[in-house]
Amino acid sequence: MSETGTDLAALLQAIEAAEGAVRELFPPTPLELSPVLSEQLGCEVLLKCEHLAPTGSFKIRGALNKVRLLTEDQRRRGVVTASTGNHGQGVALAAARAGVAATVYASTEASPAKLAAIRARGAELVLLEADSLAVELEARRVAEASGRVYISPYNDLDVIAGQGTIGLELSRQAEELDAVFVGTGGGGLVSGIGAALRMLSPRTRVAACWPRNSAALLRAMEAGEVVDYEELPTLSDATAGAVEPGAVTIPLARQVVDDTFEVEEADIARALRDLAASDHWIVEGSAALALAGLAVNRERFQGRRVAVILCGRNIALERFLGAIERGVGV
Repeated sequence: MSETGTDLAALLQAIEAAEGAVRELFPPTPLELSPVLSEQLGCEVLLKCEHLAPTGSFKIRGALNKVRLLTEDQRRRGVVTASTGNHGQGVALAAARAGVAATVYASTEASPAKLAAIRARGAELVLLEADSLAVELEARRVAEASGRVYISPYNDLDVIAGQGTIGLELSRQAEELDAVFVGTGGGGLVSGIGAALRMLSPRTRVAACWPRNSAALLRAMEAGEVVDYEELPTLSDATAGAVEPGAVTIPLARQVVDDTFEVEEADIARALRDLAASDHWIVEGSAALALAGLAVNRERFQGRRVAVILCGRNIALERFLGAIERGVGV
């Protein structure tokens, strides 16, 4: 697809086409009612279990779709990507299935467990002592210089179409869905889900949730362009980092997102603890981010039917236990 268009009808067609690539690897992820969270929050809480997808994250969807669309020449040359962890694992798996060489650029500050998983899936891993945006820009430069396709974690409509298959599944799994809460970083996930639901279930409000410590896309959406923004450490490491200038997700997210929420670190920690206690799921901070967004805004959604995207489970045990400890008593 062209990187300049945000036509939702065309994007829905691309999402529907992407579903075939996803279904080749795994069925729709479950949408499960959480009785305990529903009682606690005063609304019907449905958990979309993307943490059960291959590689433990929704990111495999976009990677599968992008690799599906490569020409034979592009496949021979290989692909390059940049990632904080989950996207890199998705690209590594999708590329390996297609017999395509993959190189993943990442920051030395990324999760060691996620970096190890990327290596284990057969991708070449290049580590840079730089922040996530600098890593993205360098990976894109290297890809262009070497004639390889660069697969952005979010700034690519083919990747967005793959993530949008979650919206297709939601539209079939839950009738009369009032809202969906999505942990958000660069905006690929919320843009894809939002585009699908805007066309298939326009009554459903799309709520994008950011850590208050790392909300670069939200600031760009407010300004209409990328702006300088100081990032701070966050439990939601998978959504952390700045956004590429001119990212397609800036206008697209503005078009499909209804509500924007910023969440404190203590609320993310509490949500990690609550998910473990209520539904026995160990998820990463980006997954708990969406639940935290609902929890701190529960008054607005009393009596409603709400889906929460549990977007990943790739969290080191010591980090999870530390977050749970931080959440106790807050």
